[in-house]
Amino acid sequence: MSYPELNKFAYNMRQNILEVSYHSGTSTHLGGALSMTDVMAVLYGKVLNYDPKNPRWVDRDRFILSKGHGVLGFYPALLEAGIISREVFETFQQNGSDLIAHPVMNLDLGIESSNGSLGHGISMAVGIAFAAKKQKKHFQTFTLVGDGETNEGSVWEAAMLASHLKLNNLTAIVDYNKQQNDGYGKDVLHIDNMAERFKAFGWHTIEVDGHDITELVAAFEIAPIDKPKAIIAHTIKGKGVPFMEGDNAWHHNRLTKSNYETAISSLQESVE
Repeated sequence: MSYPELNKFAYNMRQNILEVSYHSGTSTHLGGALSMTDVMAVLYGKVLNYDPKNPRWVDRDRFILSKGHGVLGFYPALLEAGIISREVFETFQQNGSDLIAHPVMNLDLGIESSNGSLGHGISMAVGIAFAAKKQKKHFQTFTLVGDGETNEGSVWEAAMLASHLKLNNLTAIVDYNKQQNDGYGKDVLHIDNMAERFKAFGWHTIEVDGHDITELVAAFEIAPIDKPKAIIAHTIKGKGVPFMEGDNAWHHNRLTKSNYETAISSLQESVE
């Protein structure tokens, strides 16, 4: 996809995030979904090698959503990529739906793993990347980690093992929006110099503006030698909806008719 097409992909995702959240009639994780949207647009619009008509294709690249509560930034990417239908997408959080508040493994829908417990997804991604090496498979594995999630020790255990195994077929992206459920990350458990920490654990580390499509594409195109890659994507929680941006009240919240209409209007104005 071209850069304008990737921007359109991200815009469509944000619109669908708001629409499906509102029509679900439930509280949802909006803030962190909107912060990861541009990363996901680049992944599914340009980077990942997959076949939307054959989600089980054995040589597909794998994507693991380690921050499992961020499904509203994941399902719209599957929709835009043509992996799931709008009919399926609109069942989000409805009775009997396959698309609930955390991903449940369903290869036919492009969902590689079940995730909810933070810190587990990156560990699974390490295992998948290692298996690919052992089996001499050439697919790449990608995982999206929340910065609040890096409070979990299992993240750093996985990071140590990935560098030890020289998993240059593994890329971790940190959605570095600097907020989490309980507030600012610096107040909950201060982890500064995120890039330096991954570098110290033996990863090839790149810092980017997580809302700049050009920077994201360039970062994904860099191929490290004999080590895994970490992309530290500096993002804004609630990005794209002015009254949500940086407001942690929207980490998990319900859209009323009024603020849904305001959000959609603001989103549309941003591209006019």
